[in-house]
Amino acid sequence: MRPQSVILTFLGDHVYGRGICVSSASFIEAFAKVGISEEATRSTLTRMVRRGLLRRQPSGRRMYFGLTPTSTEVLKDGERRIWHSGVVNDADEDRWTLIGFSLPESWQRQRHELRSRLIWAGFGPLQNGLWIAPGEVDAARVAGGLGANVKVFAAEPRCPTDMHALVRDAYDLDGLGERYRAFLRRWDQADPAPGAPDDLARSLTLLTGWLQIIRTDPRLPLRYLPHDWPAEKAQRVCHTLHERFRPEAAAVAERLLDTLPDESSAER
Repeated sequence: MRPQSVILTFLGDHVYGRGICVSSASFIEAFAKVGISEEATRSTLTRMVRRGLLRRQPSGRRMYFGLTPTSTEVLKDGERRIWHSGVVNDADEDRWTLIGFSLPESWQRQRHELRSRLIWAGFGPLQNGLWIAPGEVDAARVAGGLGANVKVFAAEPRCPTDMHALVRDAYDLDGLGERYRAFLRRWDQADPAPGAPDDLARSLTLLTGWLQIIRTDPRLPLRYLPHDWPAEKAQRVCHTLHERFRPEAAAVAERLLDTLPDESSAER
């Protein structure tokens, strides 16, 4: 697991919404439980500050870290994906968002960034410069700053389009399905993660792994997925285990948390 992913999981489960900053020592102690070294934790915290995901708040000889507007939005998105959106799209309507773009050859950086944002937002490539995503997506936000180089449409499939074939071509269903099955093989058992020191470690590992999967899941319409699609079962396992781990995980987190009120949240 990438240290930044674990830090974001910890922040989302134990810091988000509380208006607090957390000491570096607390992060180090928490992440040692999942095998992340002190050096890796410190360097990741520094990188997250540079990227605008954390802010420093010194107090005496100690350094504390608080959320920024950017990390707050990231955590809000993670909360929505885990607890509210669900992994099954069983909507009656068959609506899609189409986005077409034509960028100059010299815009290599913008092209790469746009493609990354499209994949993050659930889009898959139909053909060169034309991408599709299920449902209604705020494509203006995804393609922000590219102006007239991008065209966006709401669409519905019509004959003779073979949507099953289109979905298979635009998305890696085999890879996504295998990620859900690997999650089930690891967690759908009576005593998952028996080597973990406590339920905080289990909870961090569980939710970090789950977020890594669902952030690559475009939530395709159920009608176009294989009949044995494993996502819903994996989601039930994740939610059930989180409820099981939560009491001890919260207690362990509270014991190790050294916090201060977040001065920036008071200013906002």
